[in-house]
Amino acid sequence: MTRQAYSFVRTLPPEPDRDLCVDRHYLLCASAGALRLEVQGQVWVLPPARAALIEAERLIRVSIPRPVTTASVLFDTAFTPPPPAPLTVFDLSPLARALLTECAAWGESDEPLAAYAETLFAALAAVTWRLAEQPSPVVVPAGRSPELRRALQLTEQRLGGELRFEDLAGEVGLTPRSLARRFEAEAGMTWRAVLRRLRVLRAIEELAADDTPVTTIAFTTGYASLSAFNAAFRDLTGRTPTEYRASFRP
Repeated sequence: MTRQAYSFVRTLPPEPDRDLCVDRHYLLCASAGALRLEVQGQVWVLPPARAALIEAERLIRVSIPRPVTTASVLFDTAFTPPPPAPLTVFDLSPLARALLTECAAWGESDEPLAAYAETLFAALAAVTWRLAEQPSPVVVPAGRSPELRRALQLTEQRLGGELRFEDLAGEVGLTPRSLARRFEAEAGMTWRAVLRRLRVLRAIEELAADDTPVTTIAFTTGYASLSAFNAAFRDLTGRTPTEYRASFRP
């Protein structure tokens, strides 16, 4: 019988989209690099110092744009209650980080957990389940229809260049009015709002990847000035890009 909870660390190369489904509740943390996670028509980015809590038996789509190192914990469904949502991404608190580090000593095994280890995993679950009640706002829609998914793909490919909504509509075979309605119906927001979130999502991935200057990231994600980039980033995440990057390295 496999332990009620166990931890493991993996380093993964870049990978295209793939489906993932496990029979346990899954706490997934990136310690270096970033992943993208998609479920129920929404996409989250998972950089360092953040965690994703994924419900058991929940099919999610994972993509790895660059090499990433992850630290994960799997909880038996009888050991913890269900997570508050199928998938949530949230900031790790100092306590959660310390518990995650301590739990790393217990990997997959047929031997039962000692009382001390069981207490640690239970504490980690209690803390992260509570943190998951306040998910990250950095989420973007994935789209349901082929036209909207294509529009989102083209938008993301051209974040740093000239991008006109009218041209985008023509490329996906819709009138601007029809495409605008698709965004409202499937994404629940305008194309401009989605564009803003995609820029912040890309910026988070760039901040996690290396030490590229923040000014360079601002321009490559489509902002004409550092002040505009900082304002948009802070409005969505509550921090400046520099503060956000600093949180990756506690």
